[in-house]
Amino acid sequence: MPSIPALPRRLHGPSIWALYFLGLCPAVWYFYQAATGGLGFNPVKEFEHLLGIWALRFLVAALVITPLRDLAGINWFRYRRALGLLGFYYVLMHFSVYALLDLQLNLGAVWGDIVKRPYITIGMACLVLLIPLAVTSNNWSIKRLGSRWNSLHKLSYLILAGGVLHFILARKSLTLEPSFYLALSALLLAYRPVRKPLVKWKRGLGQPVQSRG
Repeated sequence: MPSIPALPRRLHGPSIWALYFLGLCPAVWYFYQAATGGLGFNPVKEFEHLLGIWALRFLVAALVITPLRDLAGINWFRYRRALGLLGFYYVLMHFSVYALLDLQLNLGAVWGDIVKRPYITIGMACLVLLIPLAVTSNNWSIKRLGSRWNSLHKLSYLILAGGVLHFILARKSLTLEPSFYLALSALLLAYRPVRKPLVKWKRGLGQPVQSRG
């Protein structure tokens, strides 16, 4: 298998910041389109939907990093934190558009939706679960929490499953786009329990595989 050229170490930091910049560009573009009438007859709902889609994309991308390294030998672990945080930012923006622009910050209406609408209940639960992951996505927390950090961040799989279910229930149908994210998420969730045996097997073949993550 042809290897991907390694990025020089001096470019590791700048490449992560470039990922943050590029990752936030869709949100800026959609905000501009919403403000200038480029998102159709219901720009708020469309803006909300597009932010949610990008949240799913980044959450999936963050979890793809581990199998990508294990199975293809591509080590992009330096980008996993940025991808996860971008997913959190987009979830937060998705909720903010819903609460501020859609419901005009009517807290009673927001609470009513959380209680009465299952897909919003699930979405809100995912946002709440993402907060401790985002707060601890730094080197200080990794050192402070030790093994508990890995246990905490395993919630990302539960959050992804909840995010996909939120998407399907919001759409009220299992069309091509929700089906794609459902299948991809199912593969990522299915890979988790077989990862350790697979890593052990590859080591037995003399192929070094890092076990972190």
